[in-house]
Amino acid sequence: MTAGTIARRVAVVLAFGAAAFLASTGVAGAAEGAADNAFTADGSKYLAAGLAMGLGSIGPAIGIGMLGGRAMEALGRNPEAAGAIQTNMILAIAFAEAIGIYALVVAILIGFVF
Repeated sequence: MTAGTIARRVAVVLAFGAAAFLASTGVAGAAEGAADNAFTADGSKYLAAGLAMGLGSIGPAIGIGMLGGRAMEALGRNPEAAGAIQTNMILAIAFAEAIGIYALVVAILIGFVF
C-alpha cells in the first residue's frame, strides 16, 4: 500500500467522521433552544479540540518512533558514526515534535479562544 493510498483512505475516514459528528450533534443547522445550542456548541468545541490534539499527535508519534528505530539500526551497523547519527536523529525528532506542538496550540486555541 502506497503513502498516497493511505492518505486518501485517512481523508475519507476523517470526512465521514466529521459528517457524522455534525449530523449527530445538531451543529449543522438545528435551532432548538438557546441553552441547548450553547451546550452543543461548547461540547462540539471541546470535542474538536480533543480530536485536533489526538489526530495531530499521531503523525509525530509514528515519525519519532521510526526515527528512533532506524537510528538504533544504523548505530548497530556502524558504531563509529554514533556522533553524526545521534546529531541528525535529535534534529529530525525536534522537527517532528514541532508538528505535535502546532497541534497542541491549535487544540488550545479551539478550546479556549473560539
